[in-house]
Amino acid sequence: MKNNRILITAGLLLISTTMLYGQSKTVWLDDLDLTAVTQGNGVAMKNKSVDGKTLTIGGQTFERGVGTHSVSELAIQLDGKATLFTAHVGMDDEILAHKPSAEFIVIGDGKQLWSSGIMTAGDAAKPCSVSLEGIKMLELIVDEGNDNNYYDHADWADAKIQSTGPESFPTIKFIATEPYILTPPAPATPRINNASVFGVRPGSPFQFQIAATGDRPIKFSAQGLPKGLEINPETGLITGKLDKSGTYTVTLKAQNSKGKAEQTFQIKCGDRIALTPPMGWNSWNCFGHEVSAEKVKKAAEAMVKSGLINYGWTYINIDDSWQHHRDPNDPTRGGKLRDEQGYIIPNAQFPDMKGLTDYIHSLGLKTGIYSSPGPWTCGGCAGSFGYEKQDAEQYARWGIDYLKYDWCSYGGVLDRNLDTDPYSVSSLAFQGGGDSLVGRKPFKIMGDYLRQQPRDIVYNLCQYGMGDVWKWGDSVGGQSWRTTNDITDTWESVKNIALSQDRSAAWSKPGNWNDPDMLVLGIVGWGNPHQTKLKPDEQYLHFSLWSLFSAPLLIGCDLEKLDDFTFNLLTNNEVIAIDQDPLGKQATCVYQIGELRIYVKELADGGKAVGFCNFDREKADISFHEFDKLGITGTQTVRDLWRQKDIKTLDTRQESLSLHVPAHGVLLYKFKPAHK
Repeated sequence: MKNNRILITAGLLLISTTMLYGQSKTVWLDDLDLTAVTQGNGVAMKNKSVDGKTLTIGGQTFERGVGTHSVSELAIQLDGKATLFTAHVGMDDEILAHKPSAEFIVIGDGKQLWSSGIMTAGDAAKPCSVSLEGIKMLELIVDEGNDNNYYDHADWADAKIQSTGPESFPTIKFIATEPYILTPPAPATPRINNASVFGVRPGSPFQFQIAATGDRPIKFSAQGLPKGLEINPETGLITGKLDKSGTYTVTLKAQNSKGKAEQTFQIKCGDRIALTPPMGWNSWNCFGHEVSAEKVKKAAEAMVKSGLINYGWTYINIDDSWQHHRDPNDPTRGGKLRDEQGYIIPNAQFPDMKGLTDYIHSLGLKTGIYSSPGPWTCGGCAGSFGYEKQDAEQYARWGIDYLKYDWCSYGGVLDRNLDTDPYSVSSLAFQGGGDSLVGRKPFKIMGDYLRQQPRDIVYNLCQYGMGDVWKWGDSVGGQSWRTTNDITDTWESVKNIALSQDRSAAWSKPGNWNDPDMLVLGIVGWGNPHQTKLKPDEQYLHFSLWSLFSAPLLIGCDLEKLDDFTFNLLTNNEVIAIDQDPLGKQATCVYQIGELRIYVKELADGGKAVGFCNFDREKADISFHEFDKLGITGTQTVRDLWRQKDIKTLDTRQESLSLHVPAHGVLLYKFKPAHK
């Protein structure tokens, strides 16, 4: 009865508007320009599901509509010339086995007009009928249902707009699409770009690559280097071992035919490592399950050849699918999971893991690996459940420097009788992590074993923020922890993650980093490689915010296909320095003007990094003078970090600052008290 009343109401509305405006016209959603759709995976499909099948919701098929994937958004310019939007919405049946959920939302001129509530795969299609009287801008959004956006194939079936005249409506691409470069090229004279502090435990192998730009060859030296360490003067690689705890102050030097540079550098030998956020590359967004030793080797070579290594990019991290798969018949990953002693065996794509890590180390880089506390990884490969000790020992033998430990299937073994086969659980079972006591247990087991190894292994807890992991991650041996679900290369994903980071900011400090997931820049999307869907301004905002957040910076793109714009984004030493600041503070949003959010980060030198971040679709042009709200007083030198130039000496008591912030863009400034 309720659905009938909705349809009757819609019919009466259509009749009344037809009488008022004349003959109503039907504009089908699938006939609009769908290239403006942003979504979490794939592309919007006309009259088909994301996988190219007939639209089917709850067993009911539909001839027309749009198949999309959360998080998705489509904006349509109506200019008040439409009266009604109708559709049937729901999760497509093609993903029934995974039982994902999502929410369909209709927004008109910035206000929510309708919501489906959370819908799960298998639910009957839900009718949507929304009046569009006077609406200028219509937005159709599919949000993930608080369970990550895996398999969120969502359909706007039979979706149409009743028009008062136009035969069609334009879909909107709000943000400028042409890339533009802000960072000036590095000078020919030497410049040292690495962090100014490095942590190591007593007795652990020491490896630190001085990151320096400038014309080669460069001669490197390190004055005050403690006993047990040595530097290669040709490469700038410092290696060795420190036996005693302590803080050692070293002067790093780099010299070429054009000039010289030096940096005061602290080596802190003690209990804490990862004193600045890790920087590197991760294989997942680029290669996914198709990762191989050869691809990883080429990524490492590209890190060096491109020059990224000269800006502090260090880690080459192998994500899921280096192990054997749960399916013994998998053509490349099928095989024996472990040897007789329980030590894990890499699949055929990784025939010599020790040789691979040795090669990566020889380039001045470090190696990361991936596992799960459950019996399976997210991708169905062998996890560490029951074999944590053997895996930690194996990683140390191979020379691994970083472990990403992904919750994945562990939820499936909770509350089970362990006499049953834990390997029967699903690869994706995320329940249970919201209980911090339950959630921390498996991470502590691995953390304790990692701590016992004769080398430092940075420990990343991929726990998706469940159970407020930032409050206890340090207690289980972690150096960083995910605060969110997986990121996708869409504006909605980056925006939603960014706006959720303030809650964990207080727990950020040297050796403890909140991880909002990887950078979605460059060519991403394994199986469907494509340039990131983020527009240039959104990419500047993305990198700026992650730097303000003191986040681990992990590139997810194909390093062999770096374009000039992406390389420029990744090689601004002044922006990177904000992320690597030794004070280790995380920025928070301290003031807001409409959709312009102002993030402030305290810096070790007494300055403040300020991000004027515009989350609106309109450019923000303001004259800003409320510096007291930002904790900034007196006369300040204001520096534009992306353009690497001072723009003003400002008396905050009397003067204002003219700001012109692009839509979905940023101005990243550093304020520092001016010396008289």
